[in-house]
Amino acid sequence: MPAIYDLIPDPEMLLNLEPEELGGVLLEVYAGSLGSGDLFTPNRVAEEPFRTIPHRYPDEFRRKVRLAIAEASQWLELAGFIMQAPDQAAGYKTLTRRGRRVASNDLFREYRKASLLPRDLLHPALAATVWTAFIRGEYDTAVFQAFKTVEVRVREAANSAHRDLGVSLMRSAFHPETGPLRDPHQDAAERQALMELFSGAIGSYKNPHSHRNVTIDAAQAVEMIMLASHLLRIVDARAPH
Repeated sequence: MPAIYDLIPDPEMLLNLEPEELGGVLLEVYAGSLGSGDLFTPNRVAEEPFRTIPHRYPDEFRRKVRLAIAEASQWLELAGFIMQAPDQAAGYKTLTRRGRRVASNDLFREYRKASLLPRDLLHPALAATVWTAFIRGEYDTAVFQAFKTVEVRVREAANSAHRDLGVSLMRSAFHPETGPLRDPHQDAAERQALMELFSGAIGSYKNPHSHRNVTIDAAQAVEMIMLASHLLRIVDARAPH
């Protein structure tokens, strides 16, 4: 199997990685053990750079490297990628079915993208359908659905007609003087700014996805979806109770 020092020759680089980032590298190392009984031990992997003569990593890094690999391995176990090997002594690990599926770098990177979108921070209206589309890699669909949800919620909260759509709906619902979702206690400039925020968001992120294919990456999708979530919470606060 590949050794950790083959993939990360510099121990300082290893120590600068977050547990989930180092976990992705370790998963590749651990997957390389599948031809030898499917078993591996994180401690042995951590000691590998210090077994050779001369050491691949300077000896002063030994404890820090062991701790970093132990931490990343624990993260992999909590995330369901590795587990204690059945009928083996403590310390012997094996890949789970999930771990085998994502053991390649490309698949693990896709998993890391999915972890960018914190489901528990999303507005409840987005936590099911939008999050599911996102983790499938359907980023354009997830963004469109998020802002479609904003549009529907604004229409309901403002008691607008079904024919009211998109930017015109936002301008009507949040009009600084007549909008049913305006806050009359806010400064006039703030009411105007909020109307522009909703109008700009729908015009920029919902309407283009309605009319043509738009290619976006995971990080962009996270930013857009979290904006939609924030807008939904504003609507909740303004809706009649």
